Amino acid sequence: MTPERRTLRSRLRAGVIGLGYGRAHIPGCQAVGVEVAALCQRNRAQAESLARRYGVPEVFDRWEDLVAEPELDLVVIATPPHLHHAIALRALKSGKHVLCEKPLAMNLREAREMVEEAARASRVAVTGFNWRFTSGMQTLAGLTAEGALGRVFHVSATWLGSRFATPETPPSWRLDRTLAGTGCLGDMGVHLVDLIRWRVGEFVRVAARAGRAYPDRVTLRGTPADVEDYVTVLGELSTGAQATLKVSRAAHGYTFYHRLQLFGSAGALDYAIARGAGKRWFRGQLRQALPGQPLHPVKLSGSLPKGLDPGDISEVIGGATIAPLIKAMARAIRRGEPVRPSFEDGLRAQAVLDAVIEAARSGTWVEVQA
Repeated sequence: MTPERRTLRSRLRAGVIGLGYGRAHIPGCQAVGVEVAALCQRNRAQAESLARRYGVPEVFDRWEDLVAEPELDLVVIATPPHLHHAIALRALKSGKHVLCEKPLAMNLREAREMVEEAARASRVAVTGFNWRFTSGMQTLAGLTAEGALGRVFHVSATWLGSRFATPETPPSWRLDRTLAGTGCLGDMGVHLVDLIRWRVGEFVRVAARAGRAYPDRVTLRGTPADVEDYVTVLGELSTGAQATLKVSRAAHGYTFYHRLQLFGSAGALDYAIARGAGKRWFRGQLRQALPGQPLHPVKLSGSLPKGLDPGDISEVIGGATIAPLIKAMARAIRRGEPVRPSFEDGLRAQAVLDAVIEAARSGTWVEVQA
């Protein structure tokens, strides 16, 4: 079946590679009518267990074999970042559409090659910036598009978690620069970069300080952990606004919390989301202030797709945030139109990450490469 014919099928078929965070993509696809036809994980027993649970017919333990499947329309890449580039290029060359988790690549060079290959292949290529799609963030996006902020003066963004808050936490690929590229920046901070780029403007230059919570921590290979656990970033945006970002995966008391505050000439918007903050925490919370008035809550709506377990964090994230991303991607595939967040969005976020890493290393302001 040719790539052109594949896009005309009434029901798209997806393969998911990497079943850690990738598990959330399974219910995310299924909730919007995209068939998950194949799963891939090095631990084949784990993949087979999830295949039985979600009714997925094919299981692979090599990503090369899944990508080669001719009946798949799109590939979801949810592996550690060091594999993103190779898998994406192979999938695009084989005529598949691609959704790649963030950070898009290990560096700006890889990201550029992925963007260029998607253009050559004329395939839809999406970066997994799923936190654009909560009810609260979508409402914030609508308000900013309507001019609710006027000219934005400053932005404050925070993302906190406790994954590596204690020295006893077992080693992980996330601690190894050769596998992850970055630490908390690629894990969490890249989402803040994307939200700010999307709603306010491009980063022009950055200054940063970063640190490791426990310098004697080691990687799975037994080598010293060599990525940041916490970072503070000061950024200047193309609009003239100033942005501050605080990111930590060593913050006791927070399983998952992020916040975006925008202050402008016509008002302010204050968005936050915290796992466990009520039954519908996945909507987020949004407050708005008009000139001369205090912040007041903005009413939000939205529920999980039917059949998903509200106590299963992967199903909640998949249904509330990944499903609308997949829906937008599927629509773009069928209509032959562009979609965001694209690989281009992933590339521009990667440029900011690379600049932040260099700024933290050098202790100087660093220009963000276009």
